[in-house]
Amino acid sequence: MIPQHDAQMNYYGTRLATCSSDRSVKIFHVNNGGQNLVADLRGHEGPVWQVTWVHPMYGNILASCSYDRKVIIWKEENVNSVCWGPYDFGLILACGSSDGAISLVTCSGDQQWDIKKINNAHNSENNVYAVVPGSLIDQPSGQKPNCIKRFVSGGCDNLVKLWKEEDGQWKEDQKLEAHSDWVRDVCWDPHIYLITKSLSLAVCLQDGRVFIWTCDDPSDNTWTAKLLHKFNDVVWHVSWSITGNILAVSGGHNKLYPEFT
Repeated sequence: MIPQHDAQMNYYGTRLATCSSDRSVKIFHVNNGGQNLVADLRGHEGPVWQVTWVHPMYGNILASCSYDRKVIIWKEENVNSVCWGPYDFGLILACGSSDGAISLVTCSGDQQWDIKKINNAHNSENNVYAVVPGSLIDQPSGQKPNCIKRFVSGGCDNLVKLWKEEDGQWKEDQKLEAHSDWVRDVCWDPHIYLITKSLSLAVCLQDGRVFIWTCDDPSDNTWTAKLLHKFNDVVWHVSWSITGNILAVSGGHNKLYPEFT
């Protein structure tokens, strides 16, 4: 039997944190008199003596102290957005989280996963609600086509950011600043570049507005915004059809709207 040194409920009585001599801190979800293990936290190098929850106004944060003379602060972070890249990226998943960070998870040929993280992509105090990879084919006259890896992100700092890969690193390429509320989702038009060599993005906001951003000349990188529609409730997601002429819009109005562009 492993000694349990402390057990503490959170403010709402929905989470139970325990610590023990096996160097672990465990988090249980409490519901209807039962407990389900949701996290087994490892970081201490000795018996853990005590745990304590912070007031919920500061988030889901727990502190623990141990015989190893360490105090560890544990913070729960939410992942708000996941999106696979197009096939020409290879196997890559983009993730946006509530700490403002973006992670690019890539699988190599030997089935090993590599993670590249962009901290403070939308400021550490802002959630990242949308991360969508895309690609741009650059084909100078008489030369072999070059696939430029890009992705777009949006968050509760009201910004849309465009990123591109240079020398194996992701760098911010452009910032779109015309919004006055949280960006809930962004989506590349999958078809327009193949026809007109221009770029197009759909963006939806917390205030119910849906914008279409366009860039007629990718080399110039100048973007303009057009309001497509204003809904009466929050818009959560937008999604283009494969042909790029129909945009599906879902939101708090409990309906799904096709918008023709």
